[in-house]
Amino acid sequence: MKAVVFTLGCKVNECESNSLIRGLVERGYDVSDKLEYADLYIVNTCAVTKEAEKKSRQTVSRIKKFNENAKIIFTGCATQCSPKKFIEKCPDGLVTGTFNKGAILDMLDKSGVVIEKDQTEFEELAPVKSLRTRTFVKVQDGCNNFCSYCIIPYLRGRNRSRNPENVINEIKGINPLEAVITGINLSAYDFDGQGLKGLIKGLKDVDCRIRLGSLEVNVIDDEFLSTLKELKNFARHFHLSLQSGSDNVLKKMNRRYTAKEFLDKVNLIRKYFPDAGITTDIIVGFPTETEQDFIDTLNLVDEVKFSDIHPFIFSPREGTVAYKMPDLEYSVKKRRLDVLMEKKKECRERFIKENVGTTQEMLIEESINGYLEGYSGSYIRLYMKDQNINGIKRVKLISPFKDGVLCEII
Repeated sequence: MKAVVFTLGCKVNECESNSLIRGLVERGYDVSDKLEYADLYIVNTCAVTKEAEKKSRQTVSRIKKFNENAKIIFTGCATQCSPKKFIEKCPDGLVTGTFNKGAILDMLDKSGVVIEKDQTEFEELAPVKSLRTRTFVKVQDGCNNFCSYCIIPYLRGRNRSRNPENVINEIKGINPLEAVITGINLSAYDFDGQGLKGLIKGLKDVDCRIRLGSLEVNVIDDEFLSTLKELKNFARHFHLSLQSGSDNVLKKMNRRYTAKEFLDKVNLIRKYFPDAGITTDIIVGFPTETEQDFIDTLNLVDEVKFSDIHPFIFSPREGTVAYKMPDLEYSVKKRRLDVLMEKKKECRERFIKENVGTTQEMLIEESINGYLEGYSGSYIRLYMKDQNINGIKRVKLISPFKDGVLCEII
C-alpha cells in the first residue's frame, strides 16, 4: 500500500507529519511526502493566511488527478478552523484538527469530522521519521501571545512544552545530521520552570548540528547566547520575527517590543555570532500601516542588514482583533510587497557577497541536475558539483550561483 503525507505550512506541521510517516511505515506502507499516486493521502493543512487555507482545500483536486478513489485524511490548522469546508470538498474523507494527531493512525478507515477539544498537556507523538536530511523536532505547541493579526492561538490552544528528556532521547535515537528545534512559539518553551535556555543546555552533548526555529526577541539575552556558544555544532542562524519596523504598527499588532529593542537584540546576537545569518518575517499592509510606517520598516531593514526576509501581505482572519480594523486597498498592499521583495533581494545578495571566500560547513541534502545542494550553518543555499559524498562537509564559498553560492570541498 502506498501513502502520501503532504504538508503545508510551518515546521511544526512537518514534525507532526514526520511522526505520522513513521507510524505508516511501521504499518507496512510505502510512504512519500510528495503528491504522487497513492492509496492513502494525509494532508496536514495550514491556516496562517486565507490563501494558505485555500491552498489546503485545493489539494483535493490535485489528489484526485492521481487517484480518484484514494482515501483522503485532512488534519491541521485549516481543518480546525473550517472543518465543514473540507468535508464538503471530500465527503468520503476524514477531517481532524490540530489536537490528538497521534490518533489519526487508528482512524485510517474512518470518515466524517472528528475535531478534538483543546489539550492542556503536550502531546507526545511517535519519534519522527524524516524523508529529508534535516530533521525537525517539535518541543512546544500553542501560543499565549494573541498578536492582533494571528489566528493560530485560537486553533492550536495555549502554550504547552515537551519534557526535555524526551527531546534529547528523540534526537539521540534518530541521530540526524541536523536537528531543527521548533515550536509554534519556541521562545515560550517552559517545562516545569525550565525555559529554552535549560533545554539548550541539555543538548550540549548531542553530536548533530543544532538549528533553532523561529524566535521572539524577548528570549535573546547574554545568558541565552552564551548557552548557544557552548553547543558542539550550533547553526549560526537566527530567525527573529519582526513583522513591522514601525512602533505604531507593532503596538497595534500587540507585539510587545519596539523597533529599537529589536535592533538592540540583533546587535547583541552579532556580538556573540558576528557571522550569523539573521532572517525575519514582515507583514505589509497591516490595517493601520501608513506610508510613513512602511518607510520606517524599510529603514529598519536597511539598518539590521538581514540575510533574508520573508515578506507577505496582511491577511484578515475572522476571529482576530485586526479582522475588525478597516483593511487597506489591495493595490496599496501589493505595491508595498513589491518594494519589500526588492529589499529581500538586496539583503540576500549582500549577505552572499559578504560570505564569498569564507570556509563553512555544508549539509548535503540532495542531488539535482548535476549539483549537490544544501545549506550552510548560516542558512545560505550552497551548490557543489555532484560527486559521491554526503553528510556535512567543510567547503569554500566560491561565487554567487542561482539563489545561493557555488562552493567546493576543502
